[in-house]
Amino acid sequence: MSSPNRSSASPAVGRMRNWLQGRDLAVFQSVAGRHWPGADPLLPQLSRSANHGLLWAGTAVGIAALGSSARSRRAALRGIASLAVASAAINTVGKGAVRRQRPILDHVPVMRQLKRQPVTTSFPSGHAASAAAFATGVALESKGWGAVVAPVAVAVAASRVYTGVHYPSDVLAGAALGVGAAFALRGVVPTRGQLPAPGRPPGEAPALPGGKGLVVVVNQASGTATATASMVREALPQAEVVECAPGDLSTAMEKAAGRGEALGVCGGDGTVNLAASVAATHGMPLAVFPGGTLNHFAYDLGIETVQEAAAALTAGDAIKVDLGRFRPGPKGPEGADGYFLNAFSLGAYPELVRTREHWSPRIGGWPAGVLAALHVLRGQRPLEAELQGRRRPLWLLFVGNGLFQRVGPAPGRRHNLADGLLDVRVVHGGRGPALRMLAAAVAGPLTRSPAHAAVRRRRVRIAGLAPGTPYAYDGEVAHSGTELLIDKLPEALTVYCPMPV
Repeated sequence: MSSPNRSSASPAVGRMRNWLQGRDLAVFQSVAGRHWPGADPLLPQLSRSANHGLLWAGTAVGIAALGSSARSRRAALRGIASLAVASAAINTVGKGAVRRQRPILDHVPVMRQLKRQPVTTSFPSGHAASAAAFATGVALESKGWGAVVAPVAVAVAASRVYTGVHYPSDVLAGAALGVGAAFALRGVVPTRGQLPAPGRPPGEAPALPGGKGLVVVVNQASGTATATASMVREALPQAEVVECAPGDLSTAMEKAAGRGEALGVCGGDGTVNLAASVAATHGMPLAVFPGGTLNHFAYDLGIETVQEAAAALTAGDAIKVDLGRFRPGPKGPEGADGYFLNAFSLGAYPELVRTREHWSPRIGGWPAGVLAALHVLRGQRPLEAELQGRRRPLWLLFVGNGLFQRVGPAPGRRHNLADGLLDVRVVHGGRGPALRMLAAAVAGPLTRSPAHAAVRRRRVRIAGLAPGTPYAYDGEVAHSGTELLIDKLPEALTVYCPMPV
């Protein structure tokens, strides 16, 4: 015997479903019967361009190229990743769950109809899901680019009703699924804004409104440094900006340290490394303006734009950070110690850096990095070394200045740049270096296995090296003697840095 509640509820549910379907059809017919000025040639073409995600792939490339910043690249990558998640959900679950037929095209003018009609079921709209996922993913990393992409995403979603291939409810459901996919991805791979602020022991530095008392040394050969230098002059009109070739950087920085209250640097990580050693030696604060191919140190501080660095200078906001050290330095036992802000490495990575630097002027930094990785991992042999008193073959020894947290499958941002510890990661010798390194990256910090290990140490001693063994520090390559000692100088460097709101 049926319960009274069930029997009374079923007709109500049926009436609600019929009412929604009626409204859905009424809106569809209203759109089909209405002429939108300029839409007839535009929306069908826009709808076709979004097939297989081609429109969004092109948009992502444009964002990464035109934005020329880490935030833009992250926005483009997150948009594509969100789209991939939404597409997978649509194709594996969505289309099969509700097998709704496509609308009948009797009410849709022929000139609006697509030349090739979709053959899949109607609910939900894959185009709307992809558009919403891409736009939401981009906006989660960059509100500015999100505002640019959003109108295009709305137009693509609307075009699916306008061309007669979807009911309005198909589009709304697809858009909701796309937004949900972007937020689901954010739950697994956090955006930069979700990550906790880096460790920030306060440092003392003079406030320099307008850049008065600041001397900025610019590496003319670093990435976008020349364009960034123009932005520095505009943001800090009273700063002295010195542009020079790579070979003149050391001399220029020593001179700048003698005549300014603070030393500024514009370039990649290798240039910033040199400036940091000069600033620490002279006991003066450092201002970092990201303008190179790689700017890991600046980004880990939360500095992504000239305006952020200028605001910290104007307010006198600064923090202390640790400085990694290795002995003997690049000039050998008789020279000064070597320093690193990001990482020191032995094994496959130095050769990867050298190969990347050879190809990057011709094909660009990221393609050169991929080519270098393929080349090195195919032909490299394990390094023989004595690590902490035990001799072993190594594919890679990575020593990070502070613990590198995972953001996705690989080491990412450091949350604390003054923790006093080294992030030591070893990929042991054996077959399959590429698989071993991938496993080490996926496992992340503080793990151990037969193929790799990750621990934290205050110092690392390496002996038994073949003289002339290459090593890399902050993207620069040098050659060792038979021994190396790696440790840290806690809170040895003061850096201008915007304070969290």
